[in-house]
Amino acid sequence: MATLPNPLPRLTADPSGHALGLQLPPGSLVDTTHDGPWHEPLLWHAEERAVPGGWAALSAARSSGLLPVLLDVGGPQSGPEDWELMPAEMSYPGDHDAEEVLAEFWETYAAYEPGPDQDYPGKERVVEVFGEQPAFDETIAPYGPAWPGQAAATPLDADPDARAAEIADALTGAGSLLEDPRVALVPARRSADIPAVIGWPGPLNHENDVARLSAVLRSWEDRFGIRVVALTFDQLVLSVAAPPSTAAEAEAVAAEHFAFCPDNITQGRHTTLSKYAEQEVLNGRVWSFWWD
Repeated sequence: MATLPNPLPRLTADPSGHALGLQLPPGSLVDTTHDGPWHEPLLWHAEERAVPGGWAALSAARSSGLLPVLLDVGGPQSGPEDWELMPAEMSYPGDHDAEEVLAEFWETYAAYEPGPDQDYPGKERVVEVFGEQPAFDETIAPYGPAWPGQAAATPLDADPDARAAEIADALTGAGSLLEDPRVALVPARRSADIPAVIGWPGPLNHENDVARLSAVLRSWEDRFGIRVVALTFDQLVLSVAAPPSTAAEAEAVAAEHFAFCPDNITQGRHTTLSKYAEQEVLNGRVWSFWWD
């Protein structure tokens, strides 16, 4: 994957980041991958739990080619040193067309309706937790198996980086969905590229080349002002500075979410695309994705 020159090696001799115009707290450089040590650090993360204001304090790093993200080091998979990162397996997000990626996913997942004696992966868990699910044509209504096309862009209601800092602060406060978040820095051109740059394995059951998903995230940056705010072992959290504000807009975006991460709907608490659009997408400042 093509990347910018990586400034992280300079932190080996200068852990505070003074040479990069930063004042970093104590932290660690991570070069551990599924195949062993990478040839250079993939990311830096702080040793102490993130607190509100920690994201904004790293804003100066952007001028050095480093972008902030929260990493959750809690849970059974611990931190990124144990995530089996796969940077060698990733292509470059700019080599993929976002709509082609989404259309391919939609045509794979929206056209697959289990027969009466068939299950989709994880159905037993969904039935146990949420009860019987609707018929599959109801799940993806008002759309059908043909790709409905990309949603239109919506106007910004906040600066994307300011919205990202706001959501990051919320995720580091009490009661957050993150167990033990740490502020981190990744050498990336765009926030959307962060998962691909580090070789994040979260969606591997859905897509092995995460750069294809980063291509979609780039498109969402342009149309909806998203930023990659947090990563856990298997969850992606985005801030949204231009959320859909009508039901029709939300349903169009929800269709993209279904293609991007079918598990959000087929294994989530919102059992249809329209309910998901209403509860999670409409005016939503945070989009979260989890792959089984």
